[in-house]
Amino acid sequence: MYRLLSPSLGRGLLRAAGRRCRDCSARLLLGPAGGRAPEVGVPASRVAPRGRGPGLLPLLAALAWFSRPAAAEEEVEERQGAGGAAAEGAVDETEAEIIQLLKRAKLSIMKDEPEEAELILHDALRLAYQSDNRKAITYTYDLMANLAFIRGQLENAEKLFKATMSYLLGGGMQQEDNAIIEISLKLASIYAAQNRQEFALAGYEFCISTLEEKIEREKELAEDILSVEEKANTHLLLGMCLDTYARYLLFSKQPAQAQRMYEKALQISEEILGERHPQTIVLMSDLATTLDAQGRFDEACVYVQKASDLARQIEHPELHMLLSNLAAILMHRERYAQAKEIYQEALKQAELKRDEVSIQHIREELAELSRKSRPFT
Repeated sequence: MYRLLSPSLGRGLLRAAGRRCRDCSARLLLGPAGGRAPEVGVPASRVAPRGRGPGLLPLLAALAWFSRPAAAEEEVEERQGAGGAAAEGAVDETEAEIIQLLKRAKLSIMKDEPEEAELILHDALRLAYQSDNRKAITYTYDLMANLAFIRGQLENAEKLFKATMSYLLGGGMQQEDNAIIEISLKLASIYAAQNRQEFALAGYEFCISTLEEKIEREKELAEDILSVEEKANTHLLLGMCLDTYARYLLFSKQPAQAQRMYEKALQISEEILGERHPQTIVLMSDLATTLDAQGRFDEACVYVQKASDLARQIEHPELHMLLSNLAAILMHRERYAQAKEIYQEALKQAELKRDEVSIQHIREELAELSRKSRPFT
């Protein structure tokens, strides 16, 4: 009857491909100098179709929580900007070339040119190994993993994420570090998409329990030891894990358990990002979906109506999907006339966005609504 909201595929994944936790940048230590790169094959020609099947939804769900610039590039640019010519001279020619390659790769991803991005990243990785730039090796592996992830090459993404994690842990990073948790979350979602349920569940539970224990341990730390921003980032990462796990549970037909995860994620998002943040609004609608799946239509309607009202106010980029969820829940309450009106509004918004998948879905829902509301003769 309805589709779960998911962050826009291209935008959400691109943000993940171009981001690393701010507090990780100073600690991207790798293994022994001159180490050989793990043998990971990334096909250059095979691009997976851009499906929105349920297997990939948990994998995509987490990727709209953060949108910070890439730390590896950001750190070099700060050094160059702060120290002028002297600082610029401190960045050797090879490192500058690696930074430019990484920028070009991300631009290719933005332009939907994954094959070109992959070739550029291989060049960046080769230079990083030649210069023994450990941070660049790790960051490039992370980008390559996310690129494989975008293309639906889950086996290669798994290998690349594991290579990234191996370098981080080999350099002394702790398992509870946010960077490790984020990679673990993506791996758990890959396992879910591959129906490796035991590994998926263990991964989700590891991420959530580790972060909850970390937050409890760090909550009394003074700001000069752990900044407010660092604490907020850890809370947001927990919200991201809860959100992703909730989607997995809902697709596994466990709506009551999914509801509990969404409630926790929504509370975090409201506290850290605010009620009017796009991610908070999506979570409201997704929580409504779990209530709707349990037949709790009145409660679902309260959440989805609020989400839709806020989405209109802020001109949410996925307003059409939020409206579609609202219409579906209204239809379940047999409020057919109102559901039709909302579906028509959603269709107009989807057409403005040129979202062909949503356009087709909404038209199918309108056809079903027409059948349901037709009087019996």
